[in-house]
Amino acid sequence: MIIDNLWQNQESNDPKNMLRTQIFRLRKLIKKFLPSDADESKFFTITFANGYYCFETGEFVSIDAVEFEELINQAMKKETEDIDEAIKLYCDALSLYRGPYLSVNSYEVWLVPIRNHYRRLYIKSLLRVAELYKKKDEHGKIIDLCEKAIIIEPYEENIHICLMEAMLKLGQIKSAMSHYEYVSSLLSKEMGVKSSPGLKEIYRKIQSYYEEQGETDISNIKNKLEDGPMEGALFCDLDYFKFLFNVEKRRSTKDENIGYMSLITLKGDNKDARKSDGLSKNTKVMLDVLEKTLRKGDVYTSWNDNQMIVMLTNAKKEGLKTIENRIKSYYYKVTKNYSDDISIKFTPLSSDNGFI
Repeated sequence: MIIDNLWQNQESNDPKNMLRTQIFRLRKLIKKFLPSDADESKFFTITFANGYYCFETGEFVSIDAVEFEELINQAMKKETEDIDEAIKLYCDALSLYRGPYLSVNSYEVWLVPIRNHYRRLYIKSLLRVAELYKKKDEHGKIIDLCEKAIIIEPYEENIHICLMEAMLKLGQIKSAMSHYEYVSSLLSKEMGVKSSPGLKEIYRKIQSYYEEQGETDISNIKNKLEDGPMEGALFCDLDYFKFLFNVEKRRSTKDENIGYMSLITLKGDNKDARKSDGLSKNTKVMLDVLEKTLRKGDVYTSWNDNQMIVMLTNAKKEGLKTIENRIKSYYYKVTKNYSDDISIKFTPLSSDNGFI
């Protein structure tokens, strides 16, 4: 089995003898790294028992992967007792990580799980160190930490965000904006991905730091807050929709409801017509329909690949049927689908009950 796994494209009439020869060569290769008068058993032993070869390390050998995890475990225990000691242990562990585990064998499938395990540990520990540095207001050290980490993990978004936040804390606004443009371009060209909610949020923070720190009049603030022409309903990502929903719900009361939420389901959507972004043709049509049929104050977003949610501000119960008919009519006009292919349900923003 070992021969088949290591030399898949070769055939051998005597695989056991072939393996025995390779083990002999392996032993000779390792001995070259030992001192000339060293006791081999203090460093390693290769034994054969019950059809298995076993490699065991001796007392003079330490394994970086094992030490890496041990240091992280020690650091986690020290966080509540001694932050400085925890930081030192974390940094000692991070210094051991040089990139993907056994990176020379980059195409070996059996390495993928363990490689991902160490990578997750590295990123988690690095971000934890950054949090500890934040408590000590040592943002310069966060920058040094992240810049070294980006060399190893250039596509890890959280590291870039952590770096830009530290730059902002130190007033390095231009550097933060420059790095944002760099990482946005990197992820777009190399990975083909759009800006995530995390990157959008750090961009908003960078923009806010560009604003003047001195006093300004309210009309100037209003102009800076406005985001282009306000035509049609507002489409936003799910995170921002949640924020707006909770704001509106706080304004609503059971006695005086000021709006409704709607769930739109495309029941007959063709799953074979999925696009690369997970949305079908009919779902994209519905998003366009909502933009054209809803009012300026309404907000909508995509919940999944065949459902959308809409927040209807200042809507009255007696007007819901009109809104439903307007959406369905425009949708059917474009898609020529039947009425049983679409479901629209409403619930008051102030209510914890189900849809109506």
